[in-house]
Amino acid sequence: MASPQTGLVIVANRLPVRRVENDDGETTWVTSPGGLVSAVAPTMEASPGSAWVGWAGDTDGTTDPPFELDGLRLVPVGLTEAEKGRHYDGMSNGTLWPLYHDKIAPSEYHRSWWDGYKLINQRFAEAAAAESPEGATVWVHDYQLQLVPGMLRELRPDLRIGYFLHIPFPPPELFYQLPWREEITKGILGADLIGFQTPDGAGNFHRLAVSLGLASRDGRSMLDIDGRKIRVRTYPIGIDVDRYDSGSRRPEITEAARDLRARLGQPHRVILGVDRLDYTKGIDVRLRAFGELLADGHVHPAQVAYVQVAEPSRDQVGAYQDLRSRVERLVGEINGDFGRVGFPVVHYLHQTRGFDELLALYRVADLMLVTPFRDGMNLVAKEYVASRYDDSGVLVLSEFAGAAHQLREAIRVNPYDIAGVKAAIRHGLEISPEEARVRMKALRRIVKRSDATSWASGFLDDLTV
Repeated sequence: MASPQTGLVIVANRLPVRRVENDDGETTWVTSPGGLVSAVAPTMEASPGSAWVGWAGDTDGTTDPPFELDGLRLVPVGLTEAEKGRHYDGMSNGTLWPLYHDKIAPSEYHRSWWDGYKLINQRFAEAAAAESPEGATVWVHDYQLQLVPGMLRELRPDLRIGYFLHIPFPPPELFYQLPWREEITKGILGADLIGFQTPDGAGNFHRLAVSLGLASRDGRSMLDIDGRKIRVRTYPIGIDVDRYDSGSRRPEITEAARDLRARLGQPHRVILGVDRLDYTKGIDVRLRAFGELLADGHVHPAQVAYVQVAEPSRDQVGAYQDLRSRVERLVGEINGDFGRVGFPVVHYLHQTRGFDELLALYRVADLMLVTPFRDGMNLVAKEYVASRYDDSGVLVLSEFAGAAHQLREAIRVNPYDIAGVKAAIRHGLEISPEEARVRMKALRRIVKRSDATSWASGFLDDLTV
C-alpha cells in the first residue's frame, strides 16, 4: 500500500476508541478492535499528519481536544443528545438505513432530521478540513456522513477525497423517494473515488448520478462533472483474518468450545446465528424455518441445538422493539413445543458476546446461518470461515448479502423463501464431510485473499494515484 506523503485523515461516524473506568475510578480511553482500524492504522502511522475524525459516543455536547492513543491521532466531534436524535437515530437510522435496505421497514422523512443531518455533516467536514495538511488524502466512511465529501471539497479543494459506503446502495427507483436525493448525491459526488461493497451498489449510484443530471457517464466506472473525473468502483471489505484464525487455535478456545458443546447436551449438530437484532438480518425467518423442520420431523430436537446471538441494537426504535418481541415469541414457542427439561432446543442470547466467547461459538458451530434480507457485506460470514482452521463447518448464506458475491461455495439461499431456507438447513445438516471440507477450503482461500488490509490497500492505492 502506498502511504500518502502528506497524511491520511479518516472521517467516520465513530472514533475507534471507547471510554472505560479503571479500578481507581478514573476514566480512560481504550482502542476498540475492528477491521477498519487494523487495516488503516499502519498507513496512518507511516504518513505524517494523519488523524481519525469521529464521534466519541458522548452526548453532553462537549468536544474533547485531539489526543493520541496507540500511535493514532484522534479528533473527537461532539454531539448533544438532541443532535444525536436528529442525525443518528433519526435521519441516519430512521430514514437512510431502511431505505438503503430495500425498505424492509418503512422510512420516515422529517425536515428536522434532515436539518440535523446537514448540521452534523458540516461539523465533521470542518473538523476534517482543520485537521488535514495541505494536499492530504481524506477517506470518508458510510451513510451517516454522505454530505461530507461535497462540503469538504468546498472547504479544501486541495484535498484528495475518497468515500466508501459500508451498507448497500439502493436502485435509483427506490432512492428517488428521498426528498433530499439531489443534495445527498451531490455530497457523495464531492469525492474523487467512490467505493461500494458490490457491483450492484456501484452500478446503482452510477445510474442515479446520470439520471439526476448531476454527472455525465464517462465509461463503465467513471463519471464526469465539468471535466472533473470521479471513479466509481467496487471494494468488498474484508476482516482481520489472522485475528480469527490464530485466535481460534488457542487451547483455551478449544476447551471453551468443548465445554459449550457439553452444556448444550452433546448434540450431534450445533446451528449458530450471530447478528445484531436488526430487521434486515432475517432472524425471525430462520427461526420459523427451524421450527417447521422440527414439526415436520426432519430435525430431531435431541440431536440438534440452535444458538442464536442477537446483539442489542437501537432498542429505542419501534421497529426494533417489535422485532425483539417477535423473535422472543418464536423462541418461546419452539422451546415450549420441542424442548426438554434443562435442554431447550433454541438458546437465545440478547447480549453482546466478548471476542473469546464468539470464537468458541464459531468453533462449536457445525452450521452457520447468515440469512439477511439485505446486507452490504456481512462480516460474520467471513469471521466464521476464518475460524474454521480445520476446514470443517458449513455456511448457509443469503444471496442478498454482499458476501455472497465472493463466498460462492457457501450454501446460498433466498431468505424470503422459507421452504428454501428449510431446504438449505437440511442440506447443511446432512452434507457429507467430504463436500463440507471442499467447500470450506475454497471459502477460506477467498477470505484470506481479500482481508481487511488488502481492501484498504486497494482503495487507497486507487485514491492516491
